[in-house]
Amino acid sequence: MVPESRISPLMARRIPQSRLSRLMQLGRLAGGLAGGALGEGVRQLSQGQRPSMQDLLLIPSNAGRLADRLAEMRGAAMKVGQLLSMEAGEFLPREFSQALKRLRDEAHTMPLIQLKHVLDADWGQGWEKRFRHFSYAPVAAASIGQVHEAVTREGQRLAIKIQYPGIRDSIDSDVNNVAGMLKLFRLIPEAIDFEPLLAEAKKQLHQEADYLREAEWLIQVAERLDGHPRFEAPAVIASLTTSRVLAMSYLEGRPIEDLDQADAAERNRVAAALLDLSLREVFEWGLVQTDPNFANFRYAGDGRIQLLDFGAARRYPEERREAFRAIVKAGVEGAPAAIERAAIRVGYLGSADPSNYRAGIVDLIATATEPARHRGGYDFGRSDLARRASEKVVDLRLREKFGRLPPPDILFLHRKLGGLYLLFRHLRTTLPVRAMVEPFITVGVS
Repeated sequence: MVPESRISPLMARRIPQSRLSRLMQLGRLAGGLAGGALGEGVRQLSQGQRPSMQDLLLIPSNAGRLADRLAEMRGAAMKVGQLLSMEAGEFLPREFSQALKRLRDEAHTMPLIQLKHVLDADWGQGWEKRFRHFSYAPVAAASIGQVHEAVTREGQRLAIKIQYPGIRDSIDSDVNNVAGMLKLFRLIPEAIDFEPLLAEAKKQLHQEADYLREAEWLIQVAERLDGHPRFEAPAVIASLTTSRVLAMSYLEGRPIEDLDQADAAERNRVAAALLDLSLREVFEWGLVQTDPNFANFRYAGDGRIQLLDFGAARRYPEERREAFRAIVKAGVEGAPAAIERAAIRVGYLGSADPSNYRAGIVDLIATATEPARHRGGYDFGRSDLARRASEKVVDLRLREKFGRLPPPDILFLHRKLGGLYLLFRHLRTTLPVRAMVEPFITVGVS
């Protein structure tokens, strides 16, 4: 979610609710992209140039139009842009990939009249009487909903997440329409099969739009962390929670990224706790919070790490956890043959893939698992791992016609681990990753 400091009243935009109105928004976007391309074509022709239609579509102003319209629509339209930027950014034209990255940090809020309509429908008329104070200005906003602060009549401070109206009913059509528009303008390479990712995006979005489901995940996580000295999760207020409104106790921590000003020992302690928690989520619990947004972590004054937003939590069955365990173990040991076998098991490779492509995937996995293979402390602050891995993906795409995305459930684990890497790099941490990972991968691998 976008943190409080990034939210302005000027960001409030009415959310199109019906499928028709949302389709019309995308239609205006398509018209804007075509108009921008036409104007650029006229300009270049007047200068004696003969541009291709693809080059005309990729002008910066069109990239900005795409990001702005998806941010205004929110919901699945915005989420598809976010997913494409994270899971398929290397496959998209650079201008559009950069524009879509803005969607990770930007979101408009809903006007007061729409906010009140949702609360009247879910809490009933006169709901204001339940509160001593209710802040109508959101403290955070994202693609599915926004968060408000409130104080009950009894004095309990709450964080209340309120879903944007019409979002749930528009998920499937939004995903289909956005994907169709991107294909129409050839912004998604034809050789790349995005259908599994889009199908998974629909499934994930329907789950994220069910706040009762998120409340259940939150309760389960809170039970697992009960009494933990380093972590804290908000308590669900069941009497105020519905499928579109999630009421929780308010956690007053500060943004986790602010710890970049703390001493190295504390930065490393926080990073080690987050890595240990993530390993337990993946390999022990099978319940993984896959959203890598920094805003989902807060830092309390007593040193505890506060965990927020479980809408993107996913359940991983034992067989998938074992497959992922096998590939991490192979990456730690560094044997190419073992990495290749594990890559086939996970779904990175197929039995019919040519040898050059298989070698490229093995090399990419070996690069990605570098922190876990390194002996001693791995210095994330000085690491260029993300750049090197990105270059290898681009090389695979161009040299070997890399046209397969990993299985969607693994892509969501990529989000989790990639988000941790970026946070650790931001905090300039040094961690004994191998020593921390080894206890989780030395059991259960068949």
